[in-house]
Amino acid sequence: MQYRSRAPTIEIRLMKKTLLACVLAAASFTAHAQQVAAQPLRFVIGAGLTFGGDRLATTSYTNGTSANIRAGSGLQLAAGAEYRLSPLFSLQGTVGYHIHFTPEASNGDADFSRIPVELIAYYHANEKWRVGGGMRFVRNAKLSGSGFASGLDESFDDTTSGIVEAEYLYSPSLGFKLRGVSEKYDSRRYAIGSAKANHLGMFANFYF
Repeated sequence: MQYRSRAPTIEIRLMKKTLLACVLAAASFTAHAQQVAAQPLRFVIGAGLTFGGDRLATTSYTNGTSANIRAGSGLQLAAGAEYRLSPLFSLQGTVGYHIHFTPEASNGDADFSRIPVELIAYYHANEKWRVGGGMRFVRNAKLSGSGFASGLDESFDDTTSGIVEAEYLYSPSLGFKLRGVSEKYDSRRYAIGSAKANHLGMFANFYF
């Protein structure tokens, strides 16, 4: 009586199982990639600090110190959405709140606030770096004061400015940006006249 070896049969079964696993993995990856491509929209929230611009006002304190309000400086918060047009290009739109304020004092304080709407187009150099440029539309820019600084109140015309920036994507959900903005404000009552608000900014963005 002759016996046939079962080794070739076992090897064939293992090969079939391995091939099936590879096919399933490839199908899963393809489905995931198609899902991402089909939903290129994501949301963004960000925060950053800006530096620069002409001095709009100076507040003095009883302890002998003083603080300046500058047209391009302050804290900026933003929220919006981003759409990936292709592997190389994307568009981002945000609405924000930009404010520069003096340290709070018992006898008053001052701040310069504005609402920027930004639209930026990005070129993706690789998975980690992208550069962008766009427009910034600023609304409701006003200088306000209370207490000893109540005479600082001033409103400014809406303005449009240009943005250039570079962003490092630490991960798909977190990016760090360095930007430059060319900006100018015109006083509505001409008490201040025109004020340059050119500034640099450093931001952190969260994507989801």
